[in-house]
Amino acid sequence: MTAILQTQKLRVEYRSRELRQAGKVALRGLDLEVHAGEVFGFLGPNGAGKTTTMNVLLGFVPPTSGAASLFGIDVRQPIARQRIGYLPELTYYYKFLTAEELLRFYAKIFGLARAETDRRIASLLKLVELESAAKRPIRSYSKGMQQRVGLAQSLINNPDLLILDEPTSGLDPLGRMKVREIIQRLKEQGKTVFFSSHELGEVETICDRVAIVHQGELKAVGTVAGISAGHANLEQAFLKLVGFQPNPAS
Repeated sequence: MTAILQTQKLRVEYRSRELRQAGKVALRGLDLEVHAGEVFGFLGPNGAGKTTTMNVLLGFVPPTSGAASLFGIDVRQPIARQRIGYLPELTYYYKFLTAEELLRFYAKIFGLARAETDRRIASLLKLVELESAAKRPIRSYSKGMQQRVGLAQSLINNPDLLILDEPTSGLDPLGRMKVREIIQRLKEQGKTVFFSSHELGEVETICDRVAIVHQGELKAVGTVAGISAGHANLEQAFLKLVGFQPNPAS
């Protein structure tokens, strides 16, 4: 299978701002491959290195050593990111804009023609189920609706790869379900989705493969069934891999 996202012995070390203090190692030789057309879950506790990995892929943070590529192109070359869409964990939009105006703004950034812009906006608003709210200001949206318009803007350039940082963070059960449905539809369209999450139940539902990282190191990668083998579920496997020790019952 074609690997469209790949890291090889990826290491990232942040220098300390304090004199004579050691820097922080965020990634320690991370090896990953994400294949075309799959939904890939990237799991780990807070501080595991998930966001750092995404920041390297997006060109925000340079690797200390090792390599990372998108579509076979080194991520340090801007052309590597032409075919991706990105949704950060914390989104901020001009809330006086409507969803339609926001998507038109991003379409202009990508240089889309007017007719193509109109077609994509209509298609994306239908995909994220915001057709009836297209002309309402974003400030009137619920958090779940704001997350869905964020997904729509990440798709305006028709990317082949989506990188999503905690796409269901802070959503209620209905909001999480709608985001899951959208990701499933994107997979059916042949898109590749790479996303981080703390919601292990959702990962079990929609992911083809997952990777678990802890303290910058890859602890496991494979199918949910493969990683969960010998455990009650993915959560139990995850806790063991990250070394969690429950407090003994008093």
